[in-house]
Amino acid sequence: MFYAVAVRQISFFSVEASGPRLSDLAGVLCAQGEATAFGRTAARLQVVVEQSWRARLLAAEFAWRGVRVTLTTAECGRPLVRTAFQVDLLPMANAWLDGDEKVVPPGFRLDGGMLRLWALAGGRAEQRGYFFPFDAEAPQTHAPLTAALAAAGVPGPVVGPRGGGPAVRVTGRRRLDTLTELIGDPPPGAETLWPGGAVDPGNDAEYARSAMA
Repeated sequence: MFYAVAVRQISFFSVEASGPRLSDLAGVLCAQGEATAFGRTAARLQVVVEQSWRARLLAAEFAWRGVRVTLTTAECGRPLVRTAFQVDLLPMANAWLDGDEKVVPPGFRLDGGMLRLWALAGGRAEQRGYFFPFDAEAPQTHAPLTAALAAAGVPGPVVGPRGGGPAVRVTGRRRLDTLTELIGDPPPGAETLWPGGAVDPGNDAEYARSAMA
């Protein structure tokens, strides 16, 4: 007798399939993170976040990728996650900098690891969808990052400050399921911000409307 067994398919681009990689840290640059190069010898990354728990979770993700950080407070009073200057971060910084301006590298492609770091840096789930925030100080990055999200299978419209942005809003059950598959399970403490919270699965009417989006 044979039994049908359901096998979960893992996306080649998911964080579960690829494992932790240094390149994942570019996810904080997709958000409000900054890269600073020190001549041609080393570079560091830093990101100011809204809540201290984001800083702690980012520190853990950085450490998992072999990068230690310092948790401190920015001049604005918000939590700041900052790496030391490291030689292995220099290629990333060089790719994301044009002089002093942050730019998206040509041909940039998002994967699950980068999306996971982006989500932890500032992503949030709301009834209107899942929001991936942009760097308000780097508007030149918004269009290429919107295109990169679409290419990763999670397209969405750009919303401005009045709509909770600048950000891309991902909606629809299938897109949110794809996003959840890509970025993996939420770390403890981040459950409420993960894509699954963007649509209430217990609300059948909302589920039906979202599935058609």
